[in-house]
Amino acid sequence: MMTPLLLNLHGVSCGFGGQPVVQDLSLHLNVGDIACLLGPSGCGKTTCLRAIAGFEPVLGGEIQLAGEIISRPGFTLPPEKRRIGMVFQDYALFPHLSVAENVAFGIRQHPESRRITAELLELVTLDRLGKRYPHELSGGQQQRVALARALAPEPRMLLLDEPFSNLDGELRRRLSKEVRDILKARGTSAILVTHDQEEAFAVSDHVGVFQDGRLQQWDTPYNLYHEPLTPFVASFIGQGYFIRGQLLTPDTVQTELGIINGNRAYNWPVGSPVDVLLRPDDIVPDPAGPLQARVSGKTFLGAATLYRLQLPTGSQLEAVFPSHADHHSGELVGIRIAADHLVLFPAQGSQAVSQALAPRQASSIQP
Repeated sequence: MMTPLLLNLHGVSCGFGGQPVVQDLSLHLNVGDIACLLGPSGCGKTTCLRAIAGFEPVLGGEIQLAGEIISRPGFTLPPEKRRIGMVFQDYALFPHLSVAENVAFGIRQHPESRRITAELLELVTLDRLGKRYPHELSGGQQQRVALARALAPEPRMLLLDEPFSNLDGELRRRLSKEVRDILKARGTSAILVTHDQEEAFAVSDHVGVFQDGRLQQWDTPYNLYHEPLTPFVASFIGQGYFIRGQLLTPDTVQTELGIINGNRAYNWPVGSPVDVLLRPDDIVPDPAGPLQARVSGKTFLGAATLYRLQLPTGSQLEAVFPSHADHHSGELVGIRIAADHLVLFPAQGSQAVSQALAPRQASSIQP
């Protein structure tokens, strides 16, 4: 049984003062799914969220919610008629109202307001704090109050604009998982805006990566990491560096680290220059191997250490080694490639056009 479609954006352009910020945006969200708009500051993700909420008109294309057109050029259904909840970056709680009164604010006329409020406070584990005021709560507790208040009117979907940006790292990670669990428990569809990919991956079923007002890829977190469609997505998602290579066969590349036999084929001409994406988990220590790189920096992560490495040609890489291997800046270390995937792009300046043709298979490397 197919999950019904909830939100559909087709060819949407939107911005401020008639000037487009986001252009030709198309994406969809199914009922019960959680999505994230991810990208650097100023890329257009919050503008997109505001258009979905009805705070900004669209300049082109259309937005549909549950099959109903809610925005198109010349028509914007008012936000209060969209049944879309909003959680803001600064929480926007009423300081003079108690926690329970904040949660119940949007359903004051509902005959079961008290019951709904109590259920939501229990859901967000604040059932014993209903009589407190916002200034008496921690940042994480205030965020849960804002979430409960947005859920109280039973919106068709929820929009969250950088909801965890005011919290410290560990609290952000914990609360992002809690929010996902709460939304999934209620079957509430949601779109989150963030520039933190760890946060996006922890919460979302689908992620849209934005660059300069255009959607580069709309996909699962797994596919964004392992199957990036553009060099920008490849470099923005996860840590990774490119090294230059030459295509020997559709699924084999010659690089300064040896010949990489990949897990997919590319239909570019044999001999084409390519850029090969290597992530830290693709590089493993090999003290007895013939390949060496020089340590240029490191970051201790506890169970592992992230090393910045320089190859003899000057190319840069990063690698994650077990933390008991304590190498120092300037030291030569033996490495090998242990990639189970092959992600290539035409070398910068090349006119080749990519198209993946072969199914995934195990990769290997021959030094």
